[in-house]
Amino acid sequence: MRAVPIFKAYDIRGLVPEELDADTAYGIGRATAHFLGAPEIAVGRDARESSPELSEAVIQGIIDEGVDVVDLGLVSTPMLYYAVDRLGSGGGIMVTASHNPAAYNGFKLCRQHAIPVGEASGLREIEALVDQRRSAAPAAAPGRRRSEDASVGYAEHVLGVGSQRPALHVAIDCGNGMASVGLEPLLEMLPLRVERLYFEPDGRFPNHQADPLELENLVDLQAAVRSSGADFGVAFDGDGDRAIFVDESGEPISSDLVTAVLARRQLASRPGSLVLYDLRSSRAVAEEIESAGGRAVMCRVGHSFVKAQMRECGAIFAGELSGHFYFRFSDTLVADDGCAALVAMLDVLGTERRPLSEIIAPLRRYAASGEINSRVADVDRVLEQIEAEHGRAGEVSKLDGLLVRYDDWWFNLRPSNTEPVLRLNLEAESLDRMTRERDRLLLRIQELAGS
Repeated sequence: MRAVPIFKAYDIRGLVPEELDADTAYGIGRATAHFLGAPEIAVGRDARESSPELSEAVIQGIIDEGVDVVDLGLVSTPMLYYAVDRLGSGGGIMVTASHNPAAYNGFKLCRQHAIPVGEASGLREIEALVDQRRSAAPAAAPGRRRSEDASVGYAEHVLGVGSQRPALHVAIDCGNGMASVGLEPLLEMLPLRVERLYFEPDGRFPNHQADPLELENLVDLQAAVRSSGADFGVAFDGDGDRAIFVDESGEPISSDLVTAVLARRQLASRPGSLVLYDLRSSRAVAEEIESAGGRAVMCRVGHSFVKAQMRECGAIFAGELSGHFYFRFSDTLVADDGCAALVAMLDVLGTERRPLSEIIAPLRRYAASGEINSRVADVDRVLEQIEAEHGRAGEVSKLDGLLVRYDDWWFNLRPSNTEPVLRLNLEAESLDRMTRERDRLLLRIQELAGS
């Protein structure tokens, strides 16, 4: 395998075929099957043009390890998670590059009950096995292959996160990704009037990139909400595990604030429960969770970390700024699911019976910088110096990067997993304070980066 860093912190991704080809995919299939040691692995794929070839190569690798394969075909990532748990498979491989452009592809790996395999939970071990297993002789008894329909029961599964079914007008942008595969059966069970945008899975992404975190990819959804008078809009990413919401005026809603309103409803049926929130989130999130009778705990960024912490501490719900919303579907399944986030939002609106903008407005009580990237050659040295300069803060945490909290403002600096970049998120009680501290900190980062 070429020395290209396709093994990331949470998954495997690369350009096809320059960085990731069928031969590498075969080795990844064999290495994953060997590492998991499970009798059966489920495999699903997205609609990218390279996905059929890579999926077949992965499946053949699993079979050559003597492990059975459940072929799920075209599915969203949450559907793969659901199928792994429902079928009792020993693991799963989703062939997808999520929100990346069409030229990319990759794999998301999980164990039984859809427990993620990430950098700290097996991905590095699998990486080390690829070349060895790819060149090993096939097992004397090859695995068997069968097909399953992952949509069976999926809509009922997703509907379990909320009880209210309001008859609303909704604009939905699937971005030509995989969300529509599980969404269409769900919509048949909901009394919604839907403005459909780009529901046809098309891995070329002809209309816009399937990355709703980028504002330019929300333009069509915002226009559809405004022109149709929809009650709100939602956009999904390429593999359907993220959802970004806009209100009835087309205004995007930061996902930390969405976490707060969804958490309040989740707590209504399970009062006193624990909810996790992305450590980059507004202080309003913890305040809302606690005012709803819940217990709020910060978590690291990244789906493998969030899910592991949810399982360890018994949390019922979690949310990240990236638009991942995590649900405790059952005693065995904890997963992020964009369609479930839609159902949970309907539950909020059906209960509160007022416009989404009015629900969100009180939560915008602090001034936030948004995420700002600074290119830094020596990330560790800059972090160490910034930490030393803020040693007198009320709270200093290294849970994920550097988190510093003062009484009236806070900031988080996190290194990128893939490039020499520090990501700054800062919030204060006033716009003036936020602007002043943001500019001061960015200048200090630049000074340290150039010294």
